Amino acid sequence: MLDYDARVFRSVANSDGGDVDDETTFHYHQHDDIVWATYAGGSVVFGTLLAKADTFGNLDMRYQHLSVDGNFKSGRCQSRPESLPDGRFRLHERWQWTDGAEGQGASIVEEVSRR
Repeated sequence: MLDYDARVFRSVANSDGGDVDDETTFHYHQHDDIVWATYAGGSVVFGTLLAKADTFGNLDMRYQHLSVDGNFKSGRCQSRPESLPDGRFRLHERWQWTDGAEGQGASIVEEVSRR
């Protein structure tokens, strides 16, 4: 299983209607198959996500955040990891709003280079 603990991701692509953009950074943590993260930047003042990882590193997650316009928003997301040639990971995500906004889409986040 992919270990998400202490990995940092940044958004590289998102569908219209999503709040996450290239200024949004995610700080991941993991214990066993439970994964969580905080995120902020761009249109997001602060957010959290909670996920369960399967043996392939796929994530079934729920997220919530406060947007810069002062609205609380939440949703669900299915995330599939891809290993990049340089050892970083890219996450391919399908998301859907469940409260505070409407719509669904796809996004991609990539691990920030480890130094």
